[in-house]
Amino acid sequence: MLPKAHDLGQIKSRILLFGGPYSNLAATQAMLAKATELDIDKNHIICTGDIVAYCAEPELTSQLIKESGIAVVMGNCEESLSQKNMDCGCGFEPGMMCSTLSKKWYDYADAQITDDSRLWMDTLPPAITFQMNQYQFRVIHGGVQQINQFIFASTESQIKKQDLEQAGTDIIIGGHSGLPFGQKIGLGGWLNSGVIGLPANDGTSLVWYLLLTPDKEGFIASWHQLEYDYKKTAQSMLKNGLTEYAETVLTGFWPSQDILPEAEKMNRGREIQIANLAFK
Repeated sequence: MLPKAHDLGQIKSRILLFGGPYSNLAATQAMLAKATELDIDKNHIICTGDIVAYCAEPELTSQLIKESGIAVVMGNCEESLSQKNMDCGCGFEPGMMCSTLSKKWYDYADAQITDDSRLWMDTLPPAITFQMNQYQFRVIHGGVQQINQFIFASTESQIKKQDLEQAGTDIIIGGHSGLPFGQKIGLGGWLNSGVIGLPANDGTSLVWYLLLTPDKEGFIASWHQLEYDYKKTAQSMLKNGLTEYAETVLTGFWPSQDILPEAEKMNRGREIQIANLAFK
């Protein structure tokens, strides 16, 4: 049985979704400013979780997201911090470089986050649902049954289809894998919003978000790049000893590709081009 989701009801105007603020205060500020520029109400903005991770302002980023009033799905980082776990719960296998690197930033974040923020994180829902025209959506962090499951564009369609069937929904939107993509699965689809806290391993400093725009019968999904003051973020990270991921912020390359399937590894440094998807 699926955990109860927070339902936003019928959405009749554009909705903005983004994942992984990752303690990147400058990117989060830029994302909220872009939402204002696009005239998107705070009630139509959803974060797919992992507010806190690799960058250097975990508490300030958490406060900003909380005070913004937007909807937030619990990510594995929020789950771990709220429960005062010893690691981030990202799903990295022991011995992976990602596992080694995560200890440094998680210990740093764990020391910065206040009890008030932990209590708030503990209230976040495991999923958010809404409807746009005839389509039912379920926004999650990783997988339908597993909060830290990595789902990529190259992940087998059958796995995505099974999750859609288990969720009893038309469209699933996730964020945990950090790479934006969109695929039609039968009459529905699986979308990843991308994340704003780190680049998408494409050799640029830009980050990604997702817009859903209703039309007469369905909706259009479109992915967009976000510019922000990445040098400011990197300087703060370097000042606080978070050197490996500061390099990622500056160069656009991940320090490790341990979690990536072969298809995604082959795309390292390549320009990401995602066509709009129209659901009718």
